[in-house]
Amino acid sequence: MSWFFEEVERMPTTTAAREAAAAADSRAEAARIFRLDNEHLAFRYTATLSDRAGTEPFERLSDPDRLRLWLAVNGIDPGRRPTRPQLADAIALREAVYRLGVAVAHALPVAARDRALVNEAAAATGAVPELADDGIRWRLASLDTVAAALGVIARDAIALLGGERPGRIATCDGPDCAGLYLDASRGSTRRWCSMSTCGNRNKKSRMRARA
Repeated sequence: MSWFFEEVERMPTTTAAREAAAAADSRAEAARIFRLDNEHLAFRYTATLSDRAGTEPFERLSDPDRLRLWLAVNGIDPGRRPTRPQLADAIALREAVYRLGVAVAHALPVAARDRALVNEAAAATGAVPELADDGIRWRLASLDTVAAALGVIARDAIALLGGERPGRIATCDGPDCAGLYLDASRGSTRRWCSMSTCGNRNKKSRMRARA
């Protein structure tokens, strides 16, 4: 019977290993589909539509499965597949956050409808932050876990855009990008949403021009 107890003891480890492998696979898939290099959740979310300043912006939230994947790898997994109407709500929230960010970055008037949409999304309850092995995860106790996940993004947007750091919100100078970022550099000299993408591309472009 000793073999039975040995198998039982191994089961939790095996399950944990499977879960870790599945999480690693999800992160790898998300890294292939999305840009995940922005430091702030709400601005990272707006990057699910990329190349905004170009002639053909690229939609990365093309279906509900991709929305769930993005939420999951950012610590706010709703635990189920969003519906098509929920995907539409998620995209509407994303675009409202982006328009608000651009308005703040360039000292433009803020649209009341965008502010109202973000405030309404932020009112969704049932999201509780928890410490996890890889940082913060959100436990979504609400019956509508998708709305609760979007509420976490909306609250992050409010914290970023609500005047906590005046003059620090900016749009990326990268060709075709115009992504949002928070400039925490001394003297507000940062120009890129991410040095690993737009900044690196600009550096390579200048090197080619000098060659």
